[in-house]
Amino acid sequence: MAGKTVTRADLCEAVYQKVGLSRTESAELVELVLDEISACIIRGESVKLSSFGSFIVRSKSERVGRNPKTGEEVPISPRRVMVFKPSNVLKQRINGTLLPNGHAPDDEA
Repeated sequence: MAGKTVTRADLCEAVYQKVGLSRTESAELVELVLDEISACIIRGESVKLSSFGSFIVRSKSERVGRNPKTGEEVPISPRRVMVFKPSNVLKQRINGTLLPNGHAPDDEA
């Protein structure tokens, strides 16, 4: 599965093309959105983007892991992790059962 990686520059260019802001304003807008999402996640808040998905912070407690090479048990320290849960709409779009306009491929529009 060799797909293209979308970068910040790609996002800025898409905003520039589709919204009509200047390139500078588009870059600032993308940065502001990403900064706000990051700040919320760092504070431990969940970020839900309708029809896209949710970024959730989970706390993992200390546990015992195993070194796969030696089999030695090693303690894994507690930490917070960020997980992304895609929305059902995004899942349907990925699997081709829902078009971007919200209709199924067989619907007559």
